[in-house]
Amino acid sequence: MFLENTVNHKEQFGWIEVISGSMFSGKTEELIRRLKRAQFARQKIEIFKPEVDTRYHQDMVVSHDANEIRSTPVPAAANIAILAQGCDVVGIDEAQFFDDEIVRVCNDLANQGIRVIVAGLDMDFKGNPFGPMPALMATAEYVTKVHAVCTRTGNLAHYSFRKTANDKLVLLGETEEYEPLSRAAYFEAMQKSQEE
Repeated sequence: MFLENTVNHKEQFGWIEVISGSMFSGKTEELIRRLKRAQFARQKIEIFKPEVDTRYHQDMVVSHDANEIRSTPVPAAANIAILAQGCDVVGIDEAQFFDDEIVRVCNDLANQGIRVIVAGLDMDFKGNPFGPMPALMATAEYVTKVHAVCTRTGNLAHYSFRKTANDKLVLLGETEEYEPLSRAAYFEAMQKSQEE
C-alpha cells in the first residue's frame, strides 16, 4: 500500500510517484484517488493528459469504472512545465504516450518542490517496456505496480494482450481491443497469434 510522503518543511524538494501496470489494472483509478486526497487537503493540483487520449472525454481523466477528474490535454510534455507553475501537486495520466521529454519535465517539477504523480502502461501490447515509463520508474521515489485480473485464468494479470490484428504501437481501445492476461496466458495467446 502506498502512503503519502510526510512533509519535512526543511527540505524543499518534491518527489515523483509512478503508478504502472497493464490495461484494466486500476492505474487511473489510483491516480484519481491520490489527486482527490490532495484536493481534500486543499493543495493546488493540476492534471494533464496527452491530447491523443480522447477515449472517454476530451477534458477529463476518466477511469474504466467512470471515476473522473478535470484535466488539461496537452500536445507535448513541454507544455506541462509551463502550465504547472504554482501547483503543489501535478498529476499526469497515460504517460507512455508522451515523448522522453516527460522524464525531464517530471524531474524539473519535483526539483521545484512539486509532488508529481504519473500513471501509465509499463509495457506495450508486445510485452516491451513502453516509451518513457522505464526512465520515469527509475527516477521516481515511489513506484506502485498495479495488476488486473487475467480474463482467462483468474490470476494476476500484468500484460495487455491486443485481440485485434492491428500492429500499430499506439491503438486506443477498450475491452474490444485489449485483454489483461497473466504471463502464462499471454505467452500462450502470443504463440497462437503467431501461428495464425
